[in-house]
Amino acid sequence: MTALKEHSSTSTTTARRKRRKQASAVSGPARERILQAAEHLFAEHGMSGVGLRTITAAAKVNLAAISYHFGSKDGLLEALFAARAAPIAEERMRLLAECTKAADGSPALENILDAFVRPTLTLGPQTPQGGHAFGRLRARLATEPERLARKILAKAFDHSSKMFIEAIVAALPEIPRPDIEWRFHFMLGSMFYTMANSGRIQALTDGRCDPGDAQRALHHMIPFLAAGFRSPPVPE
Repeated sequence: MTALKEHSSTSTTTARRKRRKQASAVSGPARERILQAAEHLFAEHGMSGVGLRTITAAAKVNLAAISYHFGSKDGLLEALFAARAAPIAEERMRLLAECTKAADGSPALENILDAFVRPTLTLGPQTPQGGHAFGRLRARLATEPERLARKILAKAFDHSSKMFIEAIVAALPEIPRPDIEWRFHFMLGSMFYTMANSGRIQALTDGRCDPGDAQRALHHMIPFLAAGFRSPPVPE
């Protein structure tokens, strides 16, 4: 009985320390504190695994603040993506325009792919634990309800993604468009898994391979993706 009480006490203490750590990670006006807290918590536990009371406790606000600023948890997630995704989409388009101009309108495939992937792995607020919480959140969103995921991702990234598909189609005229579209889908999968950084590859390689090292990940990912896009068309 005593052991059970000690275990319960230890668990409670650990939970309190975790909540204090999460709360200390946020600062600024109430709206931004809510966004910071939600970003961290959603990234760690997924949207369905986090209640509004947990978010308000971490952000040091009351429930009415979320209703006032965002309306609902879905509204909060949409606002979070609007705030965090815009710089990524803008940087993608800037890099695409830059490499297109430098190559007189015909950029190399590797440069197009780098322009698409690099902002995702390198931009975004850092969490106290290191790494990009938004990157992990975006990877987690792939497992959330289809309706919500499609709505939020479409609003945040459809325009820039379609522009990159067109750029890849132009760079690879010998590859049928449907093949390129499928390969774009596989590129997203590689990118999401790298952002999720589950620790699996670190365990398999004794830490030699670390997706958390964005520059190293890009160094290996871009040639891999380019080879996939350039592979011969798939026979029907």
